Amino acid sequence: MTHMKRAIYYDTETTGIKTDKDRIIEIAAFDPQKNQTFVQFINPGIPIPPDAIAIHKITDEMVANAPNFKEIGNAFANFCGEGAVLIAHNNDSFDKPFLEYEFKRSSLDFPTSWEYIDTLKWSRKYRPDLPKHTLQHLREIYQIPPNQAHRALDDVMILYRLFSLMIDDLPIEKVLKLLSEQPRVHRMPFGKHRGRPLSEIPKDYVKWLDESGALKKGENQLLKKSFVDLGLLT
Repeated sequence: MTHMKRAIYYDTETTGIKTDKDRIIEIAAFDPQKNQTFVQFINPGIPIPPDAIAIHKITDEMVANAPNFKEIGNAFANFCGEGAVLIAHNNDSFDKPFLEYEFKRSSLDFPTSWEYIDTLKWSRKYRPDLPKHTLQHLREIYQIPPNQAHRALDDVMILYRLFSLMIDDLPIEKVLKLLSEQPRVHRMPFGKHRGRPLSEIPKDYVKWLDESGALKKGENQLLKKSFVDLGLLT
């Protein structure tokens, strides 16, 4: 029997945006399968800058008696469990790098069985009609009531409701597959056929592009793959 992958929605609040010098000060997660939450303040061992406090409203006093990351890292890992799919907004550029740094700094083993979904990338890929893809803008678009923005557990619960609406009944396995697929070029980006659907580009022109070396350029690799997928190039 095949078990469905278990989704864990999570979020981090930090002292800043640089993983090498900033620290996580709050981490939260939600397991919809078990209907359980994890939320924990973390003492970063460094002062929280005023500009960070202005965003998440977490002060030095609030984390003064909290454990450090080394004391709670394994508890968070155990909450998520083996083979979980961790889901966060801007995961790939923010939350995951911060998690990796904190585990490494604390000399804790970072779970290698986890997979990840970045809902920001999903939104950009499948809602290109939207002018912005911030969590709060998406919340408004999908008519989800406001929350206490930039506090970890509040953002996690908003994200869970939001992404459930965005993917409808797609299983997490399908979402992972779709995100891993390279995008396809649909229209000719340059030259005399610029703007035309790729399917309408003459085969001899595609052959000429290939032989001239134009499709060997790094920026045209997706274009070449799209021609191959359409059977216009072998």
